[in-house]
Amino acid sequence: MTEPAIDHRRAIAERNALAIADAATRLLERRHALSMAAIAAEAGVSRQTLYAHHRTIADVLEAVVARAVQHALDGFDAAEPEHGDPGEALERLVAASWRRLTGLGALRQASAEHLPADRVQRAHAPLLARVRTLVERGQAEGEFRADLDADWLVTTYFALVHAADDHARGSGISRDRALEQLSVSLRTLFAARP
Repeated sequence: MTEPAIDHRRAIAERNALAIADAATRLLERRHALSMAAIAAEAGVSRQTLYAHHRTIADVLEAVVARAVQHALDGFDAAEPEHGDPGEALERLVAASWRRLTGLGALRQASAEHLPADRVQRAHAPLLARVRTLVERGQAEGEFRADLDADWLVTTYFALVHAADDHARGSGISRDRALEQLSVSLRTLFAARP
């Protein structure tokens, strides 16, 4: 007889966790200063409930980052970067990144302010691993340059995706044009040297 109550409490806890992450995301999108009080109010939960899930702003942000990473991973998986020509796989991955990783400037900024670098790196590890696998495959097949470390190419991949997003928002160019420029830049950077 106690099992339905446990399921009920779990469902409430999951609903509250989702509401908290959604609330933090909305506050970030509106460029509202993050505080535990603001997050609780936006989520429609008590501060006690918020603190039961997250002890600090950093903990809230880590949960929001984890959700964004999972969303991006879903897109990466759909792009199937492990199949086909590495250059074509890179194009598919860039398109997936553009759809899934862009528009997160406020979350990136808040994470940089509130999360230690090791926590940010740990949260992004699955994304980094997906791109690294493609880079290593492209290098092994002679399609991607091998004179630069795979880790450096992975770092520049994400840096350029985020820079293209910032450029599109700041310069007023269309997102389609920004994606074209991003694709050309990454193809040029990754291409094997004769």
